Amino acid sequence: MFDAVLIANRGEIACRITRTARRFGIRSVAVYSEADAHAAHVAMADAAFCIGPAPARESYLDGARIIEAAHRAGASAIHPGYGFLSENADFAEACAAAGIVFIGPPAAAIRAMGSKSAAKALMEQAGVPLVPGYHGAEQDSAFLADEAGRIGYPVLIKASAGGGGKGMRIVTSADEFAMALDLAKGEARAAFGDDRVLIERYLTRPRHIEIQVFADTFGNVVSLFERDCSIQRRHQKIVEEAPAPFMTDARRRAMGEAACAAARAIGYVGAGTVEFIAEGDDFHFMEMNTRLQVEHPVTEAITGQDLVEWQFLVAAGEALPLTQERIPLRGHAVEVRIYAEDPARDFAPSIGTIRHLRVPFEDAHIRLDSGVREGDAIPIHYDPMIAKLIAWDEDRAGALRHLRRALAAFEIDGVQTNLDLLRRIAALPAFSEAELDTGFIARHAEALMPSAEAASDAVLAAGVHLWLRAVPVAPAFADVDPYSPWSRCDAWRLNGDGYQDVIVDDGIAKHRLRAYPLDDRRFRLALANQSIDVAVDETAPNDVLRVAIGGDVTRLSARRFGESIVVFDEGRRHALSIVDPYRAVSEASASSGRVTTVMPGRVVELAVIPGDTVAEGDLLVVVEAMKVQFRIVAPRAGKIAAVHCAAGELVEEGAELVTFDDTP
Repeated sequence: MFDAVLIANRGEIACRITRTARRFGIRSVAVYSEADAHAAHVAMADAAFCIGPAPARESYLDGARIIEAAHRAGASAIHPGYGFLSENADFAEACAAAGIVFIGPPAAAIRAMGSKSAAKALMEQAGVPLVPGYHGAEQDSAFLADEAGRIGYPVLIKASAGGGGKGMRIVTSADEFAMALDLAKGEARAAFGDDRVLIERYLTRPRHIEIQVFADTFGNVVSLFERDCSIQRRHQKIVEEAPAPFMTDARRRAMGEAACAAARAIGYVGAGTVEFIAEGDDFHFMEMNTRLQVEHPVTEAITGQDLVEWQFLVAAGEALPLTQERIPLRGHAVEVRIYAEDPARDFAPSIGTIRHLRVPFEDAHIRLDSGVREGDAIPIHYDPMIAKLIAWDEDRAGALRHLRRALAAFEIDGVQTNLDLLRRIAALPAFSEAELDTGFIARHAEALMPSAEAASDAVLAAGVHLWLRAVPVAPAFADVDPYSPWSRCDAWRLNGDGYQDVIVDDGIAKHRLRAYPLDDRRFRLALANQSIDVAVDETAPNDVLRVAIGGDVTRLSARRFGESIVVFDEGRRHALSIVDPYRAVSEASASSGRVTTVMPGRVVELAVIPGDTVAEGDLLVVVEAMKVQFRIVAPRAGKIAAVHCAAGELVEEGAELVTFDDTP
């Protein structure tokens, strides 16, 4: 076994690999970009080396620097995790040339499956069924448009060199094809350095089923069963489970044998995943990911195996720990991916600092894989995943109960997240009934992304309690007359009950409230149409409040950040702000002539210059955030007065990009 392993990755997967290395007594070596100097994976490792600036191309994708760091650290092996260099055949060969073990498949196997087009051609020769499409080398735009017409719309454009939803676009008509092709190629170029694409018929109600395979250098290949990864956004998985609901033994055996045959055909070694798309009784090969997958924890949960341990053993030249017939399949596991993103804005990434983080308690039923801590920043340069939450039980219904419980205990503030969406998915009857396909989120959009709701009375009461607690109580004129009632800064009144007026904005409505303090933990709260008696118990740890209104007690947690108060009700975040009625309100507002960004990112294309005349919907700027490209188009027809950004420039959220000429 290895004495030291360098982990050529970041975030939760780097932390996860470190945990297994520690259990084996292997010294773990982290690498980090300048943006990740204080990241969790760096703090967790036994040693760490900086490998360059924040952009991935100058750090985590720089194989030469990573190999140099491995030599400096005395690491005899490199584990690439997933993403970055994990499926880079050149890097695998460079490791071998440097005398370092690459904990992954041989370079030839990576190349065989690294191109989706070549992989499909190989599978077609092997008799594995494919989705109808074009998988050839010709990349001329007009030719690809003709192929799309031959296949028949809707079609799916996919990056040939990678996955993870990058470089993928659904096209429903010929009129949309050219623009979708440009975006897909741009994302593929940015994510994989290769803009080749393939085109396939888009199946309307498919399920995404993948088989976990493992192979060693002795010719042994096994399947560790399947995962259903059908619930996706932007073609990237956010919910995965194992085993797949409604999977029959016969189908499991057939798909497992096909996946193992694919691995044998390319001389595979290590962990890999063969992905299929299934509709009705048919299944079609999509691709093979020649690495460990993000969703591997659900496979570990149902088999009781540590797949990173298996990777270490195979890379060290040992045989697979178990033969096919000895691999157990027990219970059911579900994983959800928690992202820093805003589902209400088409899942746009959210950048910021996590100023509050509370995670569920891990036990026999709950596992959490994360690479962030409270106080950490979510940088613009990398994937915005915060954590993976995995729930297991003896059956699917039990796993879902534990998942819902854990999601209710998860609290994050400082960035937008998809936590509310995940909670609604877990509570949806269609999910409980396993009515799954890749269009799940779009089909249930109304239930999964409803309009925001105003804060409840209990949430408002918790906010008012924190606000009252922060009202200054020191005498205003203590040095003059500390006993004068006029020196008091609380709710005291000369005649009648003391009270404090407060306006609370919950983002939906402004609530004009009047609080009558009774003691340190009790007050009467006058709402718009009623008056309630409130008692707040703060004896529980971790900012937990027990808010009693009449005979009803609600358990909340709340924290104050300046004039902002954040209250969590079963994990649901409510941001309350205290409105000062005497503060001047700015009259400035966004003019229709200003085009701004809705997220921070890097400008990758400018389509206009000052003086250009554009029509409504014309492309102005393309901004890339966390490997996804967003087209910013003209909100109306007009003439461009100024352009405030340049290609390659990093822009902050709300930055003005283009100004229209409003001269009559």
